[in-house]
Amino acid sequence: MIGGTGFYDFFEGEKEEIEIKTKYGSPSDKLMIGNLFGKEVVFLPRHGKKHEIPPHKIPYQANIFALKELGVDKIIAPAAVGSMNKDMKPGDFVICDQFIDQTKTRKDTFFDGPRVAHLEMAYPYCSFLRKLALDVSQKLNIKAHSKGTVVVIEGPRFSTLAESLCFSKMGGDLVNMTQYPEVVLAQELGICYLNISLVTDYDAGVYAEGGSKPVSIEEVLSNFKQNTGNLKSFVLEIIKEIGESKSCSCEEKSKRAFIN
Repeated sequence: MIGGTGFYDFFEGEKEEIEIKTKYGSPSDKLMIGNLFGKEVVFLPRHGKKHEIPPHKIPYQANIFALKELGVDKIIAPAAVGSMNKDMKPGDFVICDQFIDQTKTRKDTFFDGPRVAHLEMAYPYCSFLRKLALDVSQKLNIKAHSKGTVVVIEGPRFSTLAESLCFSKMGGDLVNMTQYPEVVLAQELGICYLNISLVTDYDAGVYAEGGSKPVSIEEVLSNFKQNTGNLKSFVLEIIKEIGESKSCSCEEKSKRAFIN
């Protein structure tokens, strides 16, 4: 579980905090390990417990590698997003199936040689976990869109009006600052990755069309806080329903990426 604000008290019972240093450096913070529904769960605060790491400075490689070293084989990664699709309203959840990378400076691969690899990315998010999340949303009567394309920007600033309109014309539904390269790094290591996007606001382009004010950080945090309860319930039920078996190609994709 990779999460942020509102999830630092994820475990109600006993938990263990461990500090790990990987060959890619230290993760965002100490990792918390606890038990939920008879399953060992690892929680990593994406921005650090005090939310002191901006999105473009998150140690993505160290985060994913540390989880792999602990034996994690499935990642649930909620994230706040802005919407460029009027049908995806603030308070809605979106189970993303595609991304468009617009980041600039991030170390986004473990495949740096000398072995050469090219990972398949046509369908980046785990099909097994996506189906499970959609089934759980119906069970809990939670509004969750079955697919969505997220445009991942470098941050930490929000998009300009021109950028927002451009991203929408590119086919983007949502905008976010952290999903890339998390999903790619997880897939490179054969880890199943599920994103649950919580829409906190409409992006600049949608606001401009309606003649209202563009997004502010106050609005994002306020809307996220209002929906934290639903998000926690959603994630907990997914964890409860996850079994040991899975029917996806995430691990195989990682293995067949190498060409020598």
